[in-house]
Amino acid sequence: MKNIPVIMIIFGGSGDLAHRKLYPSLFNLYEQGLIHDNFAVIGTARRPWSHEYLREQVSDAIHETHDQVDENEVKAFASHFYYQSHDVTNVEHYVTLKKLAQELDDRYSAQGNRLFYMAMAPRFFGTIATHINDQHLTGSGFNRIVVEKPFGHDLASAEQLNKEITASFDENDIFRIDHYLGKEMIQNIMPMRFTNPLIKNIWSGEYIKNIQITLAERLGVEARGGYYDTSGALRDMVQNHIFQIITLLAMPEPKDLSSDSVHQAKQELLKSLIIPTPEEVKKNFVRGQYLGSDTTFAYKKEPNVDPDSTTETYVAGKAKFTSGPIAGVPIYFRTGKEFKEKKTRIDIVLKHINNPYGQAHSNNITIEVDPESKIYITVNGKKIDEPGIRREDLTYVFSKEEMAKVPDGYERLLHDVFVNDSTNFTHWSELKRYWEFIDAVEDAWQKENEAGNSEIAQYLPYRMGPKEADNIFESPTEHWIYE
Repeated sequence: MKNIPVIMIIFGGSGDLAHRKLYPSLFNLYEQGLIHDNFAVIGTARRPWSHEYLREQVSDAIHETHDQVDENEVKAFASHFYYQSHDVTNVEHYVTLKKLAQELDDRYSAQGNRLFYMAMAPRFFGTIATHINDQHLTGSGFNRIVVEKPFGHDLASAEQLNKEITASFDENDIFRIDHYLGKEMIQNIMPMRFTNPLIKNIWSGEYIKNIQITLAERLGVEARGGYYDTSGALRDMVQNHIFQIITLLAMPEPKDLSSDSVHQAKQELLKSLIIPTPEEVKKNFVRGQYLGSDTTFAYKKEPNVDPDSTTETYVAGKAKFTSGPIAGVPIYFRTGKEFKEKKTRIDIVLKHINNPYGQAHSNNITIEVDPESKIYITVNGKKIDEPGIRREDLTYVFSKEEMAKVPDGYERLLHDVFVNDSTNFTHWSELKRYWEFIDAVEDAWQKENEAGNSEIAQYLPYRMGPKEADNIFESPTEHWIYE
């Protein structure tokens, strides 16, 4: 693995994301030699930290996430970190930042390469991008920017942010990160689909009845009430995580595994995404809010949440495409807070077939993403000591030793940024299509709210969401597989 020279600037270097994810992931890449001698990291934030205090924070982050480390390695790694107190709205601070970046570039022979990471509140993304441009912070080598979600609040704001960022960076240098695309079993979707004749040959509307995606969260909004009440489950989870999964499940096979070919296949698919009408939203979507219990507040009683809020903590819906291998197949999804357990899983439900046994069930292919990582296929077979058919699972699963080797999603995706592989990031044309879908649903809900006809289902915590979500299926014989 080659040593990549670069100066990395993290806007939000004192924040939780940097501490929990970025610093430990960068340390792992340092140990692997991807970055080593010719790199430096500048952490910026409003807090009046020193270089030494940031290095202590970096060291603490590593010790919190690693059982055993070489202390000399940790110290050497942390010595590459520098701190710049920074108000992102103050133009003069960018002049100081530019000077420090150039000094470190000369000291570490970074060859003019710059990597900018936006780990701050999304409302500052556009301001930072604008000042990177007008204060000429980019270097003479490669210039790449990583943007956390959410990328905009709707299509209009996303287009404005994209305009501000593309003033400084080419599309190929913009890495819109979604950590779900770094997860082991999400990265297994394409190999599973395209390398197994057993699966590849039945991946069509002829054999697949529907696909179901569940992203269940165990906790409520807790301290995030202020942010969440302006977002909701649809924007917070469907616009990014769920649509990334849907695209991987429905896209045609790319001609090769290059980033360009994979994104071309995704874009070809998304042109055929059906944008729902208000009538279809009313029929095929359910929004809900969790109630309270002895151990949890109801959503409307959470801190910083409007008591009259119409923001959904749960959403279930349906997506369809008019082209691609599963054109016409309904893809159902649901996500929400205060479920009975934390779980991310995908169920591919195959159609029933006529058979002489009569009572045989359909086969299902299930991909469990979190908290376990496994794929299993339900198959029918003969009962041993009595007439009839029994069901068994054929399972693809990792051992504990293998799971210990699985890198964190952020480590994987940071590696991809360094080596300039944008396969597992979101292209603007894809993101734009996601927002067109989300805006159509949000607009329909807003009109219902204004007419006083908002239908927000209430659901008890520690269950599977509102019962109304059982009614979105096209056929009365369909139901949620994961219960």
